Parts: sequence; structure tokens; C-alpha cells
Amino acid sequence: MQVIEAGYAANGKKIAIVVARFNGFIVESLLSGAIDTLRRVGNIAEQDITVVRIPGAFELPLAVQRVAATKKYDAIVAIGAVIRGGTPHFEYVSGECVKGIAQVGMQYDLPVAFGVLTVDSIEQAIERAGTKAGNKGGEAAMSALEMINVLAQL
Repeated sequence: MQVIEAGYAANGKKIAIVVARFNGFIVESLLSGAIDTLRRVGNIAEQDITVVRIPGAFELPLAVQRVAATKKYDAIVAIGAVIRGGTPHFEYVSGECVKGIAQVGMQYDLPVAFGVLTVDSIEQAIERAGTKAGNKGGEAAMSALEMINVLAQL
């Protein structure tokens, strides 16, 4: 049996983090978690991390696609937060965000990690941005690191 798996260290690799500003009080914690993970776990140098700020989660797929098209990065981490409200807006934004980001990874054969919270409440968002449910930005960064290394073996 052959098993292909990889660790997280990715010295010298370049990572872009595309981060939505909307719900910034949550998103900034996710961004901090991602950067901390890339530096401490992935051994990524500060100069090899690029942060691209955009308005909101709906804009993430286009921005991630444009970043991927540059072919300058070994992985992209998409970060945002969509919090359910009283209208169907949540479904439209979160659905298009997920679908669009997934398409970019496939189109460019590039690890694109999904660090976008899609939650029912502000309390759930806070839990996932660094409190009792961990930091989903950091988890997305770990996914990107591992995928860089797994894809290098395939």
C-alpha cells in the first residue's frame, strides 16, 4: 500500500491571503490566525505572505481568481465571514462564494483554502474566530500548507 501525505513546513513558498473586509471584527481575528499559522507552523517568511483586502465574501471568487492568474503564489487562503440575517441574502452570498472559490482551485490547479465562516449568529462567528471552536483562519492556512506539500508529491 502506498500512502501519500505531507506535513506543514513550506519554507520559501509564497502564499496570498485574500480577505474580505465585511464583518471585520471577526475577519481580522481569522486573518491573524492565518498569518500566525503560516509563520509559526509553515515557516513562511513575512515577505512571502501577501494580503489582498476586498469588500466582502461575494467578491472573494473574482479576487481569488485574479490572484491565481498571476501564477506568483503556491497557495491562496480565502478569508471572510457571512453571518445569517433575516433575509435570504445569506444563502446567495455564501453559496456563490463557496462555488466560485472551489472553481478557482480546480481551474488553476492550485491549493485554495476556504477560511470563510458561514454561520447563523455572531456568537458562532466569535467561537470560530479564536475562542472555543478554534480559529478557522489558522485551520485554512494549515490546509493550504499541507496541500502545497501533498500536491508536490503527486
